Amino acid sequence: MEMNLCQSCGMPLQTEEQSGTNKDNSKNTEYCIYCFKDGRFAQDVTMDEMIDHCLQYLNEFNQDSEIKYTPEEARAQMKQFFPQLKRWKQ
Repeated sequence: MEMNLCQSCGMPLQTEEQSGTNKDNSKNTEYCIYCFKDGRFAQDVTMDEMIDHCLQYLNEFNQDSEIKYTPEEARAQMKQFFPQLKRWKQ
């Protein structure tokens, strides 16, 4: 499986198990299991609410990353990046 990013939260989809599921229970490789289940989004949120949700995992992200972000830096990066994701494109 080539590495894709969840088109809702930006999480790297490194394994098939991380992929969301369609209504027929087949894998959806555009979205992660946390964002997309049974053919629909798991949370009805705005982009800013998704960013707030993702910030809860910043410490975990920073542990595995060479670049360490403050919450303010991470929010600014996500505000630039998320509009490029399929779910948030205008």
